[in-house]
Amino acid sequence: MIFEQISTGGCQSYLVGCSETYAGVLIDPAQQQFDHYLGLAAREGLRIHYVIDTHTHADHFSASRELGRKLDIPVVMHRLAPAPFADFRLADREILRVGNLRFEAHHTPGHTQDSMCLSIEDRVFTADTLLIGGTGRTDLPGGDASALFDSLFNIVLKLPAETKVFPAHDYKGHTSSTIGAEMESNPRLQKRERSPFVEMMEHLNLSAPTHLTEALRTNMSGGKTISQLLSAAAAQVPFVSMREVQECIAKDDPDFLLLDVREKDAYEAGHIPGAKHLPRGQLELRVNGDLPDPTRRILVVCELGLISTLAAATLRELGFLHATALDGGMKAWREGNLPTRQGSSP
Repeated sequence: MIFEQISTGGCQSYLVGCSETYAGVLIDPAQQQFDHYLGLAAREGLRIHYVIDTHTHADHFSASRELGRKLDIPVVMHRLAPAPFADFRLADREILRVGNLRFEAHHTPGHTQDSMCLSIEDRVFTADTLLIGGTGRTDLPGGDASALFDSLFNIVLKLPAETKVFPAHDYKGHTSSTIGAEMESNPRLQKRERSPFVEMMEHLNLSAPTHLTEALRTNMSGGKTISQLLSAAAAQVPFVSMREVQECIAKDDPDFLLLDVREKDAYEAGHIPGAKHLPRGQLELRVNGDLPDPTRRILVVCELGLISTLAAATLRELGFLHATALDGGMKAWREGNLPTRQGSSP
């Protein structure tokens, strides 16, 4: 077996392949490692046949949909997964064949309704059902402490004690454990009766994941993250330096238009002299009246250079092909001790 464990913060993903046929799968990939996965597969000579999400993740952004599209391969999830882009759905005890490898799916609800673990040969990928020294939480959407008790004690922990455990998360630097070691030392598994276990899980008082809403939204629907939107916009928008802006202002270039897309209060508190005000939220509705010449070079300005990037990309889609964005935004402009003007007049 070809086996690679890839850590992204506390998230764990796995590249697993058949050493005879060089067919492989990628389990629980994270967006940040997109190119790294492809590089590892190429290094090992693997052709990835499936990309698998063991459940709907709530604390990071899955790369499954993008990898599925890039490689033209199925995205595999449990049959209860809400994601519309999952085009290969496994039920409990069904087997996914990859070369000469056999991955057996175990439906293990509790952390989420669609959670599944995957066992193969001497190991089990336990997702967020069983962690090293812990278990998945049950206080997020779809969580059920009683169901997690059943999944742990009636399914996962019934595997042989020597079975290696590879979870989807670990925040303490561990790479693997075994079923036997977890039974012996995992503090949450010492509550071996349902009521005490449920009571413990319902009073953990854990803080919410940083990107909870965005992660659930994108992983359940296949929608884009804010980072993806910004990256896509930045790929089609040129940026202009503060020095270039100063030179254009000094030359009083008639083809150069400064467009400040911040809200009114921010604009009036201080803007680049000569900048026209058009809030981002009104851009599409006012663009024809306020920007009648699509051939002009438009430099879009915001506070940090993020909203202006999105606005410039929108302008380009609307036919303003010379729209650009100020690199660093007004924050960088002020930090450079460059002139600003207060009030509502450009």
